[in-house]
Amino acid sequence: MAPALVLLAVGVLLVAGVRALARILRVAPPLTNVMPHAGGLPPLEHPVSRFHVRWYVVTMVFLAFDMEMIFMYPWTLVVARMGPAAVVEMFGFLALLMAGVLYAWREGALRWT
Repeated sequence: MAPALVLLAVGVLLVAGVRALARILRVAPPLTNVMPHAGGLPPLEHPVSRFHVRWYVVTMVFLAFDMEMIFMYPWTLVVARMGPAAVVEMFGFLALLMAGVLYAWREGALRWT
């Protein structure tokens, strides 16, 4: 128990020391009264306001295509070695992904009105 407490104390002191050092060495004070950059337009809502639920679906569709790219990059390196089986598997994966996009489209998830 004592070694864990010593390790915790060292960690807390290390974090506090780094934060104090950063505060001492900073170049300028933090800008608290400056508006965030939004293309020159004033903000229309509070920065921590809630997002509309439709953004959840857009995020899920983006993540689906992001996962597609994560799987396709390594696939391009081994497709010549694996042969036609790798091509068939990738088309199966793309068909599954397209089924998800078509389902989202059918349910109206991509409609903005």
